Amino acid sequence: MKKLYYLPIALAALTLSSCSLDKEPLDTLAAENYFNNRAELQTFTNGFYADFPKAETLYGETADAIIPTGLTTEVMGTRSVPEKGGGWSWSSLANINTYLQRSSRCPDEAARKEYDGVARFFRAYFYYNKVKRFGEVPWFDAPLGSTDNKLYDPRTDRNTLMEKILVDVNYAIENLPTTSSLYRVTKWTALALKSRIFLYEGTYRKYHGIDGYETYLKEAAEAAEDFITNSPYKIYTATGEPYRKLFVADNAVKDEVILARNYNLGLNIVHSVNQHFLTGGSKPGMNKKIVDSYLMKDGSRFTDQANYQTMVYYDEMQNRDPRLAQTIVAPGHKRIGSNNVVSPSFSSATTGYQIAKWVTDAGQDSYNKSHNDMILFRAAEVYLNLAEAKAELGTLSQGDLDKTITKIRARVGMPPLNMAAANANPDPYLTAAETGYPNVSSTNKGVILEIRRERTIELFDEGFRYDDLMRWKEGKVFEKQFKGMYVPALDSTKKFVILDLNGNGTSDAQDVCIYEGTAAPTVANYPELGGITIFLKLGENLSLENGANGGHIIVHDIKTKPRSWNENRDYLYPIPQDQITLYGGKITQNPNW
Repeated sequence: MKKLYYLPIALAALTLSSCSLDKEPLDTLAAENYFNNRAELQTFTNGFYADFPKAETLYGETADAIIPTGLTTEVMGTRSVPEKGGGWSWSSLANINTYLQRSSRCPDEAARKEYDGVARFFRAYFYYNKVKRFGEVPWFDAPLGSTDNKLYDPRTDRNTLMEKILVDVNYAIENLPTTSSLYRVTKWTALALKSRIFLYEGTYRKYHGIDGYETYLKEAAEAAEDFITNSPYKIYTATGEPYRKLFVADNAVKDEVILARNYNLGLNIVHSVNQHFLTGGSKPGMNKKIVDSYLMKDGSRFTDQANYQTMVYYDEMQNRDPRLAQTIVAPGHKRIGSNNVVSPSFSSATTGYQIAKWVTDAGQDSYNKSHNDMILFRAAEVYLNLAEAKAELGTLSQGDLDKTITKIRARVGMPPLNMAAANANPDPYLTAAETGYPNVSSTNKGVILEIRRERTIELFDEGFRYDDLMRWKEGKVFEKQFKGMYVPALDSTKKFVILDLNGNGTSDAQDVCIYEGTAAPTVANYPELGGITIFLKLGENLSLENGANGGHIIVHDIKTKPRSWNENRDYLYPIPQDQITLYGGKITQNPNW
């Protein structure tokens, strides 16, 4: 049985709550008789863990890497200024500041410092998310009453916000425990958070033309270096499929996982990841450009092959980076706990590239039956943060790559990344506007692109992609056509084509027939259809670039429903209109909203 260190629902009655900063209800806990000892400090701060993303946020990621049937308003370019809400919520900050104001009641100095460290960790995390979303926001470090003049302070400038976030996260690093814990924040979680925050801030400033990016990249690199050198964590390795095993573990793998959200079927703390990827209706599939970005197993570039764009599924999956077959359903795929080989399900994936990451055994397929832990921080991210921060600073060495990217790749038997070779020959696929990152330009261009490739692959479907695109100033990727598998032309006479998904040269239940016409072809008329049971009607079940002449599967066709991204507006969210009014003009709307 798992231990449960935080239960946000159960603890709701134990934490002070507030819907805004101008309210401080004391009907649940009385300040004069609480915060007296370690147990009370722990109980109160347990509620802060509810601020972490839930499972649905992590496995429900979309952006340009995962394409579901319904696109988000961010991807569609259809966001508008909300009347209220819109992420402008301060209730969790009010609880954090209430704690920090009152924790001095506890005479146990060691306990006070530790749990003050927890609170300041979460305040840094809170403000990091607000800055990502809105840019500059007001800084509040105390609970405010309805008559407090500070309640309607204008935005705090970005430099000051980051300085205050830095102070908070450094306090957490100094005062949180060094003993590893899967479900509680520690010094190592704080170092990981620091590297995440300041990599974001440094690269956001660099690519958005804001002064001071070097300062923040140095902070990110130093935090990541400290973590790698001194923490007890490493890249998890195991026999079989170590990358896949990391994400299906019922109890998070403590070798690599720094912090996880705890799930437990026995206590009905569950999620629905299996249903989401198998039968949930949203049909999330990996975008073709991401599939193509995976290297060959020998480290060479798949996209350097002349015919890579017209390879059928079975052929393109051969001899690739093993993480591809541990992330999506590849030839020979078996479900966890099963010996049956299955092919990708087009009813479960818009692109045909069915995602298998996080998917566990069939007993967890129903709604709210999944209970594998969801990873919030893990060592591989910190390794990637170090490599990227130093590459962007221009201080990266081959030695840095050897202790970061090389170790990540070694998990699945991939060769090391060679810095000199990467910089001498940047990948044209990763520089192209259609499939890559055209904004990168420096002496480290090649290796920066390779680190981005590595990050996209390693952290796929862990909640990072949208933020990465925002900090790299690559929002225009949302305007590009999303694609799936390549399908050869239909036979002009028979009006169908067989996709030999298992590559055995024989039609069977693992294969698919794509046809056009009013009715599916039958085995009686076409014996070569063999044991095929899946028939997909062209134009109804899927669309192809060139119709009956074949091409890639087209998802959310931009010819009929174009998407738009405003470079001068969309990297920040709009502030809700009621707040503009409430602040009496002290807070103005974000640019061009």
